[in-house]
Amino acid sequence: MRSFGNLSRLGTLLLLGLVIMSPEGVVGQRTMKPVLHGRHWMAITGKPLGATAGAMMFQRGGNAVDAACAMLGATATMWDVLSWGGETQALIFNPNTGRVIGINALGVAPTGATVEFFKGQEMPYPPEYGPLAAVTPGTPGGLMVMLAEYGTLSLEDVLAPSLQMAEGYPIEQDAVDRIERSKERIKQWRYSRELFLPHLGGEHEGPQPGEIFRQPDLAVTLRKLVEAEQQALAEGKSRKEAIYAAYDRFYRGDIAEEFVRGSQEEGGLHTMADLDKWEVYIEEPVSTRYKGIDVYKLTTWVQGPVLLQALNMLENIDLQEMGYNSTRYIHTLYQVMNLAFADRDFYYGDPYFPPVEPIEGLLSKDYARKRAALIDWEHNDPDVGPGDPYPFQGSVNPYLHLLQRVESATNIPFEHARMEGDREVDKGFFAGTTSIQAADEEGWVVSITPSGGWIPATIAGRTGVGMSQRMQSFVLDESINPYNMLEPGKRPRATLTPSLALKDGKPFLSFAVQGGDSQDQNLLQFFLNVVEFGMDVQQAAEAANITSYQLRSSFGEHNIRPGRLTLNESVPPWVRAELETMGYDLNFESRTSGPINAIFFDWEHGSFWGGSSHHGDDYGIAW
Repeated sequence: MRSFGNLSRLGTLLLLGLVIMSPEGVVGQRTMKPVLHGRHWMAITGKPLGATAGAMMFQRGGNAVDAACAMLGATATMWDVLSWGGETQALIFNPNTGRVIGINALGVAPTGATVEFFKGQEMPYPPEYGPLAAVTPGTPGGLMVMLAEYGTLSLEDVLAPSLQMAEGYPIEQDAVDRIERSKERIKQWRYSRELFLPHLGGEHEGPQPGEIFRQPDLAVTLRKLVEAEQQALAEGKSRKEAIYAAYDRFYRGDIAEEFVRGSQEEGGLHTMADLDKWEVYIEEPVSTRYKGIDVYKLTTWVQGPVLLQALNMLENIDLQEMGYNSTRYIHTLYQVMNLAFADRDFYYGDPYFPPVEPIEGLLSKDYARKRAALIDWEHNDPDVGPGDPYPFQGSVNPYLHLLQRVESATNIPFEHARMEGDREVDKGFFAGTTSIQAADEEGWVVSITPSGGWIPATIAGRTGVGMSQRMQSFVLDESINPYNMLEPGKRPRATLTPSLALKDGKPFLSFAVQGGDSQDQNLLQFFLNVVEFGMDVQQAAEAANITSYQLRSSFGEHNIRPGRLTLNESVPPWVRAELETMGYDLNFESRTSGPINAIFFDWEHGSFWGGSSHHGDDYGIAW
């Protein structure tokens, strides 16, 4: 590998010295939060109340799936940063089979959501907000399917914390701020206005921090689910059958009827058939092996395989020799991520709709070597584009004609592109969600990245359910991505991406993060922090990461920003100077780690290590 000159070598040596020798260095750094230890179980999510809901299930004798479902319901009820009308993506390790299971509970485009419809509205993409941004609700179905198939408790048990919170909980500052910032948009929608602006016309129209926030319509919806379960049990149905009776009431009964009525009242496109036909898929995840560790991700309906592609490219590069966050290390990560994301932007989409994504080729080690050979070790390449993985799975690319016409990132026309004002422009890139991690002593492990229906959400009638905004991730132009073209009944390619890693067939790491297009960038660096640089999970969750914007944003105007690079404020001046000479446009943040939540499995001592982000309210409880 070529060097970057004497200054680069000196900088790398100095940085390595800090890492290896200093007691306050990266590997030995003190953390803002202590690492979390547990022997019997662990529950981590984006809010203390959410983690408490998981702990309550463990105290009732439930397993990690029960706890994860309770945390999912609680965070959706708290709008952190999702609601019950959003989408759920999960990986579950089943200790009884030794296999990792994928849960696909992403909603689909409703009837009438066609390319022609949105082009007729003079929209280059489906909108960011409002009823026309909404896919069908996925989180209720995902929760109930996970619980029915792999949990042990009743739906009544698992929904109890959510129901109590819907009846009233002290709302937190973060949600209050989001309501206040979005109140003009919220005022457009009748049921959203009634819920989020209890002091309409006052100086502060939303709730105050600590005010008891009540959601009576949502409480009625949750009670209806429990009633359906109880009625089925009274009829002699099994636990699983009773939970599916509640599922049917949400997607085919009176809850569905009110959701559809409320959506259509606000101008949405949902029909009863859309909810009835939608289903949760229990599927096989994809994986790769990195230095003896098997890393699992959901497939191309989310961006998860980009992490696997990046690991395949990095496997033959000596990262430890470069030094953590040295110029060479940062440049290498940036270039590898750009190559992987260029493939994501062209080849990823809903695998249940044609055309079939070339996932075998994309995850081929030979394809990774070919892609890595394109790296310019001296400068950023602003024109990197998708490769051709088809020969690596023994087939011919049906979209070579489009591939040859893909414009370089610097030439892609964006009619409304904004390049000024760092964080204001970037905020959509980090569109929020939460993450959920749960594990128990029986061996069940759950990693979830739920999202959608965040504030400002359109509430669907009297259901209390906020509708998703995920349809904005579709494209309307085949030349951008023929696999992610909008079509009724189809899932948009989402950013949401939980992770599980096994070593010697046993859980090694469970990890996830919020943050839109930055998710797999942060998770890649977290994984390398643990595996290559020996950090524990809390150190790795807080460590300084980088963020690339040289990919097509999945939100809003779908901008690409070649060379843009966010660094942590702690990056030394010599590294900054070298990166600027290599063509990078730098900006800096005090916290650049995610926020990441994770569990490490300490088989030597028979315990769990938990890492919980120090960005905001992320919280873990263990026993």
